[in-house]
Amino acid sequence: MVESNYNILGIVEGSTEKEIRDAFRRLALQFHSDRGGENEQFIKIKQAYEDLKIGKKYPETDIEKIKNSRVYSSDTDADIRRKNQILGQQLSKEMKTAEEWAAALNRSNSTATRLFGSKTLGEIELERKANGTLSIKGNFMAGSLTYDGPIIMQGSITSPSWTQEFQTNIHLTKGDFKFIDALENKYKIENGARVTADNGSIIVGNIFGRKQRVEDPEGRVGIFQIQEHRTYISAPNGKIIAENLVNTVSLDADTVIVLNVEDNVTISAREILFYGGKLTFDSVIELKQGGLIRFFETFSIQGLSGDAIIKLENGKKIRLFDVKTKKIKDLADEFVPEKENYGKDVTMVGHGFTITYDMLDNLSMKPTKKQKSGWASKFGFSKN
Repeated sequence: MVESNYNILGIVEGSTEKEIRDAFRRLALQFHSDRGGENEQFIKIKQAYEDLKIGKKYPETDIEKIKNSRVYSSDTDADIRRKNQILGQQLSKEMKTAEEWAAALNRSNSTATRLFGSKTLGEIELERKANGTLSIKGNFMAGSLTYDGPIIMQGSITSPSWTQEFQTNIHLTKGDFKFIDALENKYKIENGARVTADNGSIIVGNIFGRKQRVEDPEGRVGIFQIQEHRTYISAPNGKIIAENLVNTVSLDADTVIVLNVEDNVTISAREILFYGGKLTFDSVIELKQGGLIRFFETFSIQGLSGDAIIKLENGKKIRLFDVKTKKIKDLADEFVPEKENYGKDVTMVGHGFTITYDMLDNLSMKPTKKQKSGWASKFGFSKN
């Protein structure tokens, strides 16, 4: 006979909310690890209490666990681990089979269509087309897939949040990776997934990492840790075109074209083009030798966070705060003084501006003669 949540808490069916709460508190004091209790029993008691609060009489069955396994957040770290364990194991096996299936079709230059996953976990459709492109329809949620050719995708990409074992990792050894109408369909990459195109470009929509608060591994009550799940997108010999990059994301490419960047984002590229007005919160631009940074938005210099950093390939670091206080026009006059307006190294692009690697490498934070009596003293720069 299946033990009900009432039995777990040692109360009768139909108990009041207060009786349920009192029973939980009594057992929590008895079984919590801080008082020498068993952690597994405490988790069981807490889950029974949470279930009864929403009117659920019995604990989840194995089938219910599978059906709910796509849920990535919960009140407890134990719930997240349980659901992601089921998700990760089953989908990773399916993706390994999908990888072998696609590779066999490539070797024989054949076409075929097949479903992978399951009805409870979510199915995705893979199709190898006559031109060698692999089409993916559906949400890619766990596991690795390496393919020797281009991929087009209709769906979002995510990754299990608690472990690297079943991390989503899509790897193209050649060709481009593209979302189909990513902005219109609101497709996204998130939660610590990885997409790599060794010799192609990547065209996607929004990209999100994830920071989650997890319970203290030692079981201390009221103590939590911040766990990061950084999302990585890499096209070292091509372009990455994306919309918004938010909350713990890293991009590496020859050229990166994005809209906005917010909260702990790293972009490493030779050419970086910003079409929005935000670059905020602990973000880093790693500019490669001979490269440039181009801002297209009107007055987008005002949207740059003072704590963002530009790192040059030679190791030099420049705070965006210094670039902002230096002012774009002043930088142009200092680096190319013979130019009356914006010169070749800091140029107007529409209502935006361009900053080159050479300009930043040769940037001196000493004021020009025109500036000594004004902003230099205000911001505390030396007049020597």
